[in-house]
Amino acid sequence: MPVEITMPQLSDTMTEGTVVKWLKKEGDKVKGGDIIAEVETDKATMEMESFEGGTLAVLAVAEGGKVSVGGTIAVLATGKESAEEVKKNYKSTGGSAPEPVASSATSAKQVAPIKKAQSPSTSPVVEVKSESQSGTVAAAASSAEHQSPGSGSSEVHRIKISPLARRIARSKGIDLARLEGSGPGGRIVQADVLAFARLLPSAGAAAPAAEGGAPASQPAAITAPDLPERLASGKTEVIELSKMRQTIALRLQLSKQQLPHFYETVDVDVQGLSELRQTINQKLEKQNIRLSISDFVNKAIAAALRQHPAVNAHFDSQKNQITRFGDVHLGIAVSLPDGLIVPVLRNIDQMGLSEIRQRSVDLAQRARAQRLKREELSGATFTVSTLGMYGIRDFSAIINPPEVGILAVGAAEPRAVVRDGQVVARTMMSLTLSVDHRAVDGAGAAQFLQTLKQMLEEPALMLV
Repeated sequence: MPVEITMPQLSDTMTEGTVVKWLKKEGDKVKGGDIIAEVETDKATMEMESFEGGTLAVLAVAEGGKVSVGGTIAVLATGKESAEEVKKNYKSTGGSAPEPVASSATSAKQVAPIKKAQSPSTSPVVEVKSESQSGTVAAAASSAEHQSPGSGSSEVHRIKISPLARRIARSKGIDLARLEGSGPGGRIVQADVLAFARLLPSAGAAAPAAEGGAPASQPAAITAPDLPERLASGKTEVIELSKMRQTIALRLQLSKQQLPHFYETVDVDVQGLSELRQTINQKLEKQNIRLSISDFVNKAIAAALRQHPAVNAHFDSQKNQITRFGDVHLGIAVSLPDGLIVPVLRNIDQMGLSEIRQRSVDLAQRARAQRLKREELSGATFTVSTLGMYGIRDFSAIINPPEVGILAVGAAEPRAVVRDGQVVARTMMSLTLSVDHRAVDGAGAAQFLQTLKQMLEEPALMLV
């Protein structure tokens, strides 16, 4: 009998998803586990698989269409009935499936409530307005003008491309005319540019490190391609918030409003840790593994949280309960071009430094490629955010509820300090702990930081 494929809930905050791209078309045979679509949630764009096998009879929503969690997005013919018969019956019973994929980006009528899924937002809509004119000069932010090469005429061809994809293409020197768009209506999106870039001779260069994975000892150079595109004088740019940015804005606003944050900062001498890192990296050179300062910090965080479970906890305001965890699932903040995502390194307390490095890099790369799994985006018991690679000395991070704490890690840098009555240069790092005062008091937070400081200044303590 026919089976409805519904929009799954891929995060605890997801209420709707957007079908970014169909990877199958009506009439295609699918097997259980086949990837049939890319779905955008409030956190990321993710692949959606079919849990049933059969023939794809109905695509109930066009690319770009939004569907509430549990809403029908497709129908499978799984028995002896033909796909044509299923589609006909679906329409006759009020399903009113639109023309598949090639139709407009408006969402189709939703039918029965069903499952749950998640994905990041589609390309933002940008308006460019002239201060001297009352009307909109150019609406559709995803459009860019391109002169057809070799045409010899003044005809201008409109290329539909998201602002982010356009900036990435420009920074990599990619001709927009060589790209094919996979987004709604043929729009070129970020994934199209990155896929094309991998085919270029320069492909294979190391991807930018995650916020939690870059060496904190040296700030990253900010080059011209990383800077935002300048607007012409007299122009303004209005960008509609993506689902990811909307979620970030809502959750962090609520966190600051509803959670009684307090902050504690400690300076850590990581001179010995930096020297130990160099020694270990020499030993790991043949394995093509190079540890960063952040890997040691994350290892120490996990060990310290095991000793201070009050900080490795969730606070439930509805039930007035605090849940403490015996395992450490560390959320690692990763910066994306249009937002922030926090993939989770599960059971990090059971990992060695090499595994932490490899898994951190893998998570960061797949986070940027929007290829994370549902379980990798939820369940963190504590979060770390690192801005040391940008030369930031210290900062205060906002707690990600229901967690009760987050650690902000600054740069490891030479500073003048007093040792044995003498002013000397030492490699120092500032750590700032943001804590939910409903769950943890000042002394408890200070004890956690004290343990963390000891482990980073005497790395052997991580093994005890």
